[in-house]
Amino acid sequence: EQLRQAMKSSDVALLDQLLHDDLLFVLPSGQVITKQMDLQTHQSGNLILQEITSSIDSIKHIEENVIVTLTSNIKGQMLAQTFEANFRYLRVWKMFNGQFKVIAGSGVQL
Repeated sequence: EQLRQAMKSSDVALLDQLLHDDLLFVLPSGQVITKQMDLQTHQSGNLILQEITSSIDSIKHIEENVIVTLTSNIKGQMLAQTFEANFRYLRVWKMFNGQFKVIAGSGVQL
């Protein structure tokens, strides 16, 4: 929920806390981005997320890792182009010093 709220409000400070420095994420386009690329997209205002409605499909605990799949309906603007679409996300969270951080993920448009 913290991640969803941080994404929706482009809260770069909270995203910085929730995303691991070595994050790799595969976008629906196939492009691989890093944490810094993701933060820059939010800082620049190129991505504006007006609504995110999500439901968790599965949560798997594997030692100190948690793998989450979820389905989201997202409405927003990317580079001033309005969009609304359904996506399925996979995120891998790992515990670091008592805090979970996203270390990897991917998204596909449904």
